[in-house]
Amino acid sequence: MNPTPQMPPPDEGGLREAVQRKGSFLGTLRAVAWSFLGIRKGRGYEQDVSQLNPVHVIVAGVVGAALFVLALVLLVRWVVGSGVAAT
Repeated sequence: MNPTPQMPPPDEGGLREAVQRKGSFLGTLRAVAWSFLGIRKGRGYEQDVSQLNPVHVIVAGVVGAALFVLALVLLVRWVVGSGVAAT
């Protein structure tokens, strides 16, 4: 039987350091928008990882996902209401 490998303890100092980053929220929104489209160069990704605040990324991702769902709901309501979807 193989023993379960032990995971190293989480690096709390790294998380605290990441949260203290001074990346702008607008820059975070731009990076999240590019990630929603799936278009990002490797160099830009590396720059994002080193500069963006993870809390900003989470908030921007949730806001972006909510706006995307809202847009889809409004589009479906418009199509159904216009009668285009009627058979």
